[in-house]
Amino acid sequence: MKAATFEYVRATSVDQVVRTLAEDEDAKILAGGQSLVPLLNMRLARPTTVIDITRIDDLSYVRRANGHVEIGALTTHRLAETSELVRRNVPLLAEALRYVGHVTIRNRGTIGGSIAHADPAAELPATCVALDAELVVQGPHGQRVIAAADFFQGYLMTAIEPEEVITEVRVPVLAQGTGCAVEELARRSGDFALVAVFATMTIGTDGTCQDARITVAGAGPAPVRATGAEALLKGAAVTPDVISAAARAAADATDPPNDIHGPAEYRREMAAVLSRRAITKATNRANGGV
Repeated sequence: MKAATFEYVRATSVDQVVRTLAEDEDAKILAGGQSLVPLLNMRLARPTTVIDITRIDDLSYVRRANGHVEIGALTTHRLAETSELVRRNVPLLAEALRYVGHVTIRNRGTIGGSIAHADPAAELPATCVALDAELVVQGPHGQRVIAAADFFQGYLMTAIEPEEVITEVRVPVLAQGTGCAVEELARRSGDFALVAVFATMTIGTDGTCQDARITVAGAGPAPVRATGAEALLKGAAVTPDVISAAARAAADATDPPNDIHGPAEYRREMAAVLSRRAITKATNRANGGV
């Protein structure tokens, strides 16, 4: 199929994007196009205006400032994935990006586009929640900052207003002694996850867990932060029994869909299995292993 007719605007500034969004409530933003273009071609999306932002060079960057890694919304997945700054300061993000589609998709897809699309099975939304990231958005009344925990509100639903656009993602630098791990189950390499778990473990010199962050993707209408599992780990010696209990708590926090790709109970059980693997791997890495 071919897309329905629409007006095309090639924006040269964020202000122009915001003005166009304010003037046309049915406008859509085109960045990497990896989500929007298929929707257009299948006529599942019928915007009256498509705003092409790919020429706004100011929105593509990776830098460190104020204890955060700041990533422009137009930065491609591949650029962030291969950034030494990202690998060194937020290795969970670098690892998660390797699971996003295939290299050809990551060469075109953008950080801001994936986050704005907010697919609950996608890697970036869950990673942002796990890392306590912040999303900077700009609208007619200026900029505002939204915590990732508040940004993802449901299936393909976010806290961004129709006339706003994401301009930046801010990810706190991880503490020394933190290990990270991603465990994902998909039908094929490059497919969206049936279930995926994103974990960080900060281990103190006494061997106890100082901090833990666990988020599950594909297990609800939005990324699931497993706060109960984190509470079991924090302050505890990370033994196999503690890991198993935390993994079960992570699975219990999920509300997975029941569809043709897998029943809810299967996804919930896999959430426990993958959580156990991710916590174990992250702990090993925090202790200097691989």
